[in-house]
Amino acid sequence: MTLIFLTPSSEAYGWHFTYLTILGLALSSITFILGSLADITLSPQLFLLKNLFSIVATPLEAVVSILYWGLSMISPTLVRPGWLVLPVSADIGFHVAPAAFLITDLLLLSPPWTLTTLPTMGLGAFLSISYWIWIEFCYSKNGWYPYPIFTMASREQRIALFTIAAAIFASSALTLKWLYGRVNGWG
Repeated sequence: MTLIFLTPSSEAYGWHFTYLTILGLALSSITFILGSLADITLSPQLFLLKNLFSIVATPLEAVVSILYWGLSMISPTLVRPGWLVLPVSADIGFHVAPAAFLITDLLLLSPPWTLTTLPTMGLGAFLSISYWIWIEFCYSKNGWYPYPIFTMASREQRIALFTIAAAIFASSALTLKWLYGRVNGWG
């Protein structure tokens, strides 16, 4: 049985790519596809490309998990409309599994990350600002934000939320780099 979810996003400018969760899933999927192709072909270029994508996808999925579950603990209506009820398996599949699989891949199957603190912070800020610009542009076309919290928040509160997301990205990436060193004896 196939379930088709028709949401305002299905017909909206930006489609479902207005959601950070979907953007993270897309990036994670690309990372895993590149990893699989690299394993099959033993191509050093594909391994390098997969590892570059992983540097972005892994902490991004950590941001998705931390923000989604943190805000859901306060109120699920902050991150999804009241009419949307996700099965537990889908909730875990969207908001836990990608981060868990990418972290496992990083710790057990990947080379160490060489990104230092300042570039990591810059990458987090760049991604956060880029997503903010994207959702504001989509809002100008659609008249609504993808997550209810963006509608509830003032402009200043949205700025704070995106700043927190950038900080979570950087701290997640640096924590994962440190954890890699602890697990693999590197660094």
